[in-house]
Amino acid sequence: MQLGLVIHSYWQRWRGKYASETRPPFVDAIQVMEHCKTLGVNGLQIMVDKWTDEFAGKVRDAREKLGIALEGSITMPGDEEEVPHFEATLARAKEAGATTFRTILGGRRYELFERNAEFLAFKESAVRSLQLAAPVAERMGVRIGVENHKDFHAVELVEMLVKLGSPAIGACIDTGNNIALLEEPMHVIETLAPYAVTVHLKDMAVQPHKEGFLLSEVPLGEGILDLQGIIDILQGASPTASIHLEMITRDPLLIGCLTPKYWATFPDKPAAELAMALASVNHFAAPTLPTIFDKTKDEALDMEEQHIVASLQYAAAHLGKE
Repeated sequence: MQLGLVIHSYWQRWRGKYASETRPPFVDAIQVMEHCKTLGVNGLQIMVDKWTDEFAGKVRDAREKLGIALEGSITMPGDEEEVPHFEATLARAKEAGATTFRTILGGRRYELFERNAEFLAFKESAVRSLQLAAPVAERMGVRIGVENHKDFHAVELVEMLVKLGSPAIGACIDTGNNIALLEEPMHVIETLAPYAVTVHLKDMAVQPHKEGFLLSEVPLGEGILDLQGIIDILQGASPTASIHLEMITRDPLLIGCLTPKYWATFPDKPAAELAMALASVNHFAAPTLPTIFDKTKDEALDMEEQHIVASLQYAAAHLGKE
């Protein structure tokens, strides 16, 4: 299987978060597309919010020359005053060749909010953003996938999409994120698959922790996810959805599900979900997880590239086979 690439796979190298002479930073989409070509990657999903008309034209020319499919990562309008900028951003990206977009509405709810009332207020504003964006996307003939970004349960996101009822707004399915919300991965895929516009394919590894568990992206095939099963469900439910590798090399995330703060926005979550999640963590516990805090910049950048290349090789060899 050939995969596209999500720019967040270059978590460290993108725009010089980590810079070195051997792996110089990528400063714009054109440089990333050129690198994608050397990897045999046929698509790129990247932020488009700050593009100018001139740069969008340069991206279009480079994309056509390289044969790279393009998707945009875009910020939704927060109010009516932001709608014109949102529309102009879509127009520039569409001129460059993007008709599919990914967006997020929020982040890790268990870290961001102290009380459930705060989360509910955020949810209300997120719904409003969708309502503002939908008619613009419909008019422009583009589709936007809303990522399950450790903010909404799969069912919560589906309820929002169904209530919105727009053919232009669907899901960007991240195959690993909702483990942080104690959801079983295949349940998340099955729930969101009919609404998939685009996909972040990743594999995950876990370790027990006194406050809950640690969660890490790992190269495809080295984690706990049934990747071929995920592909089969996605292609059966939404065969036109694009699939992009998101291999983020970073320190493990702490999912503090044994702390009071974690539960502030989950007043109705069954205790059985916690028990099942922790049982799964114990069963699938990895002996080690990737870390970068103990690496030099060059070592971290090398690890990032190695993880991406290993994932692409695994996908080509093992995924999408009949």
